[in-house]
Amino acid sequence: MYRNLEECVIDLEKNGHLIRIHEEVDPYLEMAAIHLKVYEAGGPALLFERVKGSPFRAVSNLFGTVERSKFIFRSTWKAAENIVALRNDPMKALKQPFQNIANGIAALKALPLRTSGSMPVAAQEIRISDLPQIQSWPMDGGAFVTLPQVYTEDPENPGIMKSNLGMYRIQLSGNEYVQDKEIGLHYQIHRGIGVHHTKAKKLGQPLKVSIFIGGPPAHTLSAVMPLPEGLSELTFAGLLAGRRFRHSYVDGYCISNDADFVITGEIYPDETKPEGPFGDHLGYYSLVHPFPLMRVHKVYARQNAIFPFTVVGRPPQEDTSFGDLIHQLTGDAITQELPGVKEVHAVDAAGVHPLLFAIGSERYTPYLQVKQPTELLTTANRILGYGQLSLAKYLFITAEQERPLDTHDEVDFLGYILERIDLRRDLHFHTNTTIDTLDYSGTGLNSGSKVVFAAYGEKKRDLCKEVPEVLKELGNFENAQWVMPGVVALQAPAFTDYANEQKVVQGLCEAIQARGALDSCPLIVLCDDSTFVSANLKNFLWVTFTRSNPSHDMYGVNSFYENKHWSCDNVIIDARIKPHHAPPLIPDPTVEKKIDRLFAKGGSLAGIL
Repeated sequence: MYRNLEECVIDLEKNGHLIRIHEEVDPYLEMAAIHLKVYEAGGPALLFERVKGSPFRAVSNLFGTVERSKFIFRSTWKAAENIVALRNDPMKALKQPFQNIANGIAALKALPLRTSGSMPVAAQEIRISDLPQIQSWPMDGGAFVTLPQVYTEDPENPGIMKSNLGMYRIQLSGNEYVQDKEIGLHYQIHRGIGVHHTKAKKLGQPLKVSIFIGGPPAHTLSAVMPLPEGLSELTFAGLLAGRRFRHSYVDGYCISNDADFVITGEIYPDETKPEGPFGDHLGYYSLVHPFPLMRVHKVYARQNAIFPFTVVGRPPQEDTSFGDLIHQLTGDAITQELPGVKEVHAVDAAGVHPLLFAIGSERYTPYLQVKQPTELLTTANRILGYGQLSLAKYLFITAEQERPLDTHDEVDFLGYILERIDLRRDLHFHTNTTIDTLDYSGTGLNSGSKVVFAAYGEKKRDLCKEVPEVLKELGNFENAQWVMPGVVALQAPAFTDYANEQKVVQGLCEAIQARGALDSCPLIVLCDDSTFVSANLKNFLWVTFTRSNPSHDMYGVNSFYENKHWSCDNVIIDARIKPHHAPPLIPDPTVEKKIDRLFAKGGSLAGIL
């Protein structure tokens, strides 16, 4: 049980989970580049002791592996798991009353505690510019806080038990922000802070915001937890920390006493400034858009404060471990919330939100000989209407029949669906709807489409295990590469515009159809580099599902409409980069060379890679 971040750092170092970097490191690109190399190598947490331009130390890669995260929470993990399970399934309390007395006592002990005495975080008042000004990617708009705990209260019902604690990135510098007086707050749709902001706006008053940085690691994890209704983030923070969340109020702002830093300020109705760009978790930059402006009130720091940060980019990254931890802690939460759902997997390699694999149930018509998706379609609508799962673009869903399935075995799961799907019946589109704010494959910010691939029944086809002859020598569509059973990538000329490309791809569909049936290859991917796409599964998932918008970029061989339902014999997904897409994240090679000194003999990180 850690009272603060410093105690965690000391414990990790003592047990071989953390290395100190003694050399001075530049927060402009260098710190992020070092983090990325160490994370990729499965290395330890990193304590940067000398951050150029700041009096404060910084730590990263705390949650870089699930094993290290579980080590951090080793004494409280089981209690937290039990409480979440109890909230998901209240009947467990009746089935195991004595065990659940202990759970109830643990929850009571975790309730937030308001104090009037010591506030370690208020040891000193500083400026925004005193914080480590970490910029991770070359085209980022400035320095960002990447592990903030953003706290707001309900303007109509204030108090800590009705508060929201979320992780929304904070831009500290750049663009039009007045240094030390203004910062940018980027939050996406389906976020709790949006409810509070809307209420404050209706009341015509500013929304008070407190940004906690650091503190016990449990506080950071709590800010990203999708908790059951009625279990507050701050109660969960106390539960996972093994110590109640201690807070005070100063000038009307909530202060986390155990945080390393706290930024307080207000968001005024309709006051925005351009925020971004920012290298994000889909592997591309999120671009400049107007987002709420926060007027800074005060910035506090504890003595010897440590600034935690992470780097987001194309998965897997440290936030992948967050996802694994959340899955392990919440367990069956989704199956409890969504009847008929057995498993949902937001595919990390595809950037999480764009692609879902799901296992449902098929119980509507057991008496019929012909098996087809029925209950699965109801389940698909439930999934696409549930919280952040509603941001998905592609949902592949089936039900188990003759053998168990695992959505995390991506090749087997996708292959199972492709063997059984009836492409004239089992594709279901949702157009002109919402997608992830960070996904630029759609028609505008937050706007795009979705498609459901729902398959159930007997196996219909054997999937190709090499490139079929039909897909070879197709003019400008060249270098056909086998990706996995039933999937082939075709390299195409650079995308120009939809008016032209729709005709070009339609010509490809007709050329394939003219060569005869191609039942063994239900999915064809058009791309800029088929060698790259076929090199490994992660490349295929990333390119295909982050660079396409179903309504605009799905085509079909022998496609037609019947009573408004779209059908085809083979699906073609155009996953080429389009002019409206955001640029991918590319490291600066000069920075890569500069950080080699830390990994060379005599450097703090020698022998890590």
